[in-house]
Amino acid sequence: MTASVLTIARGRAAHLANLVRGLARQTELPSELVIVRMQPEAYGLPDAPFPVRQIELIRDSLPLAEARNLAVREARGDELLFLDVDCIPDPGFVSEYRRHLAGFDGLVMGEVMYLPDGVNREGWDYADFEAVAERHSDRQGPPPEGIRPCHDYRCFWSLNFAIRRADFERAGGFDERFHGYGGEDTDFGRLLDEAGVKIGWARGARAYHQYHPHHMPPVHHLESVVRNAELFREKWGHRTMGHWLHAFELMGLIAQDEEEIRILRAPAEADLELTRHQSHRPYCNSAEVIREIERRRAQAIAAQ
Repeated sequence: MTASVLTIARGRAAHLANLVRGLARQTELPSELVIVRMQPEAYGLPDAPFPVRQIELIRDSLPLAEARNLAVREARGDELLFLDVDCIPDPGFVSEYRRHLAGFDGLVMGEVMYLPDGVNREGWDYADFEAVAERHSDRQGPPPEGIRPCHDYRCFWSLNFAIRRADFERAGGFDERFHGYGGEDTDFGRLLDEAGVKIGWARGARAYHQYHPHHMPPVHHLESVVRNAELFREKWGHRTMGHWLHAFELMGLIAQDEEEIRILRAPAEADLELTRHQSHRPYCNSAEVIREIERRRAQAIAAQ
């Protein structure tokens, strides 16, 4: 059995370089790194003690699902280790995933820790990460040891996971009708569930998420979130990303009922400011924004 690390990328050149540096520090090196780049320009990357291949995939919108499927087709390994471009793997990332896959019949999701801005600067060290990294409050923590099964397909998260090629193919891969940001992860989780492929949270196989400007809820991806939520409903009978849609509705960006979602307006600067990820914080979440919107609404009602 051989382990291929797979990532998909557009922009984020400095983040990707750090991902390569992290893989070069592994206690067990991967057999290769496959990068599906969703841009015409090739990345200039640090030297690595394993083969690195860049595969080009250009589409009008962000083809996240299609890019992950292409990475699998291009990979030569039997064990597929997916890592987002903005993540740095811990030194035990590869070895721990391989150990988990050997003992767990299904997909495995490793730990993720979030870094504030600047800690991933040139010359970074894992000790620096450990001093400031935080676990996301919206995500489950790892079990004390080994793997804890997850019985809800909605817990699947593509940022950091590993799966055997045979199980990926049994689930059918990601649905390439999902374009742009949002929904393709939950859909793949449902496909895993339908195919009988178990999902587990693992201790170890840690990745450190690097800061980058972002919005949560993702108002900058309003159109694709709405489109993909409707695609999910057509496919499975109900929508996904309900917390984001709820936030969009509170913000006056959309109106929704059982039949359709209507976009009422594009996000304004005030919406972007409200949802913007602040650089001194390791992560942001939708729940905080929703609470702030509700607080402002309550204040306005009281004032009236």
